[in-house]
Amino acid sequence: MQTKDTIYAYFKKQVKERPTALAVIDGCRRLTYHELNQLVNTITNSFLPSPSFVGVVMDHSVEMVASILAVLKSGAAYIPVEAFFPEDRMRFMMNECHVDFVLTHRKYADKLQGFPLLFVEQGVQAEAGTPDLTDRSNPDDLAYILYTSGSTGLPKGVMVDNRNVCHYVRAFNHEFKSKPGDVMLQYSVCTFDIFVEEVFTTLLSGATLAIVPENAKSDIHSLMQYVESNKITIISGFPYLLLEMNKLEHIPSSVRLLISGGDVLRASFISNLLPQVEIYNTYGPSETTVCASYFRCNGCKPLGNGTYPIGKAVQGTQIQLLDDNLMPVPHGVVGEICISGDGVSRGYIGKRENDAFVTFPDGSLVYRSGDLGIMSDDGNLLFIRRKDAQIMIEGKRVEPNEVQNRLCQCAEVESGVVCSYTDEQGFPYLAAYVVPRDQDVFNTESVKRTMEKFLPGYMIPEFFVKLDVMPVTPNGKVNMKALPLVKKHIAYGRV
Repeated sequence: MQTKDTIYAYFKKQVKERPTALAVIDGCRRLTYHELNQLVNTITNSFLPSPSFVGVVMDHSVEMVASILAVLKSGAAYIPVEAFFPEDRMRFMMNECHVDFVLTHRKYADKLQGFPLLFVEQGVQAEAGTPDLTDRSNPDDLAYILYTSGSTGLPKGVMVDNRNVCHYVRAFNHEFKSKPGDVMLQYSVCTFDIFVEEVFTTLLSGATLAIVPENAKSDIHSLMQYVESNKITIISGFPYLLLEMNKLEHIPSSVRLLISGGDVLRASFISNLLPQVEIYNTYGPSETTVCASYFRCNGCKPLGNGTYPIGKAVQGTQIQLLDDNLMPVPHGVVGEICISGDGVSRGYIGKRENDAFVTFPDGSLVYRSGDLGIMSDDGNLLFIRRKDAQIMIEGKRVEPNEVQNRLCQCAEVESGVVCSYTDEQGFPYLAAYVVPRDQDVFNTESVKRTMEKFLPGYMIPEFFVKLDVMPVTPNGKVNMKALPLVKKHIAYGRV
């Protein structure tokens, strides 16, 4: 009998085939596939009838993973939000999705006042005799909604189906051969799709998910000690994590694969790692379900600018370079990276422009990434730059316009502009230019605190420049060239 193309159905297949195999561990406990499924049933049994959207605001833990699987089994979609997110941003996401309830811990109840809450505390046990409830998920059901920065001034939620995720698990396993015996590090925040890769490619393949405790993230040495103790074999993360690992004399011998995603991978970030482990550079917007292309770095020279190609389309995905009229560009000519195939999601929730999703005459749905690329002679795709002002900070998508709109909503600001620059290591950063309503009493820290009510920390500009007047061009637009350049000279690395 063919397995239904849903996340929970593939997980349940692993439960049946290897019930005693270790499924997930955190800093407090370890559960087999059977035990994890029993906990999933217990949590599902406590749900309100027939939910559609369920918020998840929880610490990274066995309980969080079980809760997400419970949501999927119930046929609903989960909306993940880190507990450290600003309350206003969290509330916006939950309200736009019209969540039926939020799975959380009691300690976060104050942040979620006004929403129906279902508490799943650390250490909750599976109830004896809980029936194996009916799997209500279907391939075309939404699996999750991930929010990214939006150019309109509000974050936008990407809607991803069960079938999209199952496609990606197959593509991942086709390339990386994840299997029982592998141990994947769960390191990413839940609001980024590396989390999707970590959790589902593992649990749908019979491998083990190891959730790193927060105190082991404090520095790279603590993290590597955790990796060594738990015999981690696969680590997927931002280039900045690889950069920190690259500074070490050696990494744990258990690690067989490093996957870099979310931002440009530079040769200097992995120069010492390449002789030790297999390394891949990956590319893919959240709108196309985690990754659309892979490139194996070992044995290949970096490009002239010191970066690596983003490679070739993953299994079940097609990538084209198109011009503004959506026609293919000639070989060797820069075009927009446009993606089709089984990973393309259904678009954005709510009243959002879905112009980036285009249906072609043959019926295929194509996602226009807004990224420019060029095809090399060996068939590998090279990332050039964004078409618009969007940047990546700490591996997370940031629209300067969203930051600028929040800045201009501050009571102390008469007018403001947010610009992006790049430091000496190629890391983007933001600078805000402000004309205060009152020059004498303007306080930058007060403005930051106001912005932090809605924006996460990585979206707050690093520099604020106070101006007497905003420079404008003859046609009345802000004269960006006349703004004082904010140059960041200190080189640094990030985890």
